Amino acid sequence: MNPMKIVVCVKQVPDTTEVQVDPQTGTLIRAGVPSILNPYDHFAVEKALELKAEHGAEVSVLTMGPPQAQAVLRLALALGADRAMLLSDRLFAGSDTWATSYALGRAIRKLGRTDLILCGQQAIDGDTAQVGPGIAQNLRIPQITFCDQVEIEDRQLKARHHIDDGHEIVQARLPVLCTMTPPQDYRPRHPSFPRVVQAMGKVLETWTALEIGAEPGMIGLKGSPTQVDRVYAPPQKEKGVVFTGTAAELAGRILDILQKENFLTP
Repeated sequence: MNPMKIVVCVKQVPDTTEVQVDPQTGTLIRAGVPSILNPYDHFAVEKALELKAEHGAEVSVLTMGPPQAQAVLRLALALGADRAMLLSDRLFAGSDTWATSYALGRAIRKLGRTDLILCGQQAIDGDTAQVGPGIAQNLRIPQITFCDQVEIEDRQLKARHHIDDGHEIVQARLPVLCTMTPPQDYRPRHPSFPRVVQAMGKVLETWTALEIGAEPGMIGLKGSPTQVDRVYAPPQKEKGVVFTGTAAELAGRILDILQKENFLTP
């Protein structure tokens, strides 16, 4: 029997605790800022490896980015992934979530039969939570989002899906895509030094847009309906004002403010 095949899509992101915005250009200052494996994706990799241990699955890790994005693939290999692929091509530059989802979907098709795709809930540098669902749409497979637990039995996946006031259990037949969100007490696991050294010697596959069969008009700026003009820090919140007085006086002050801010018509 062929082993289950799992693909985890990951992203290298700047450590947002140290990112600053250039006030002149409105762009992120990335020089000297360390890059990390997106924490949501780290959790997805660990969940894939748990399923590997349980079912004897083969785990492949996929990312799109510049050559330095190899670092997050090496980390995934050190954690226990079997295979790692980097999509890197100048034609991918400027891709928004739509174009990125398309490219990753094309790469997964190139891999052949895939039973389960895991993605982080979102990337901490964009916070859109769009790429995972976009991949599922491109591949025409079911998706279950905001999961912290997944189980598989007889090609049936059971996932715990978070909702506003709790969670629900959702089932789907493989193949399926899940986006993963870690519980509050989650602490990422890091590989030992010998495993890191071993991972450095493993082969990483690099694929171009041509090799995944991507149409030029579907990737990069040409394939991106959403384009970012600039990034800027939100203004600091002003200190609140405390009003005192009788109930009638306070009500009058509130009404004056609402009318001044055009919430009410005079």
